[in-house]
Amino acid sequence: MAQFIHLTDERIIRKIEKSGIKTGQTWGGRIRYVFATPVLQDFMISHQWLRELKRRGSRTISAVQFRIPDEEPVMVGHYGKEHVETTAAGAFHIFNEHASGMGLQVLIPRKISASEIMRIYQPPQLTGWRYYPEAKGKKPCGCPACQRGDINSRKIREAYERDLRGLG
Repeated sequence: MAQFIHLTDERIIRKIEKSGIKTGQTWGGRIRYVFATPVLQDFMISHQWLRELKRRGSRTISAVQFRIPDEEPVMVGHYGKEHVETTAAGAFHIFNEHASGMGLQVLIPRKISASEIMRIYQPPQLTGWRYYPEAKGKKPCGCPACQRGDINSRKIREAYERDLRGLG
């Protein structure tokens, strides 16, 4: 059976322990999914979304490790691009064969029951990337479209405006 990790705010862990992981809406809002990454030997790839999720205001992120059948249909792809349908085992192979695996995600089109959960733990809170996978060492964009109410966005916008005034 394929093993996956779902990252979530630690404040809802008690609910997850009792009733499982509920599906969340995608941007289109039509189909509901559980977002996950496969359990890989590379800890960073399996937990890559942690810092990006923390940007939304969660202080502590917990990891929920669960198991689903290898034949289970899932969607896998880069977060900003089209996803392909495959099996849970196929998603594992796609992550392993991908050049870096950064930015990939697995979408599971059903709720994960409490009986499928193997363990819940707190990974190191500095794991992963912010803004986008290749952002390390680059300044985030400070324009109003990119910084709309995110944590510390005021500081980023102010630095962006100072840089604009300095150029003009």
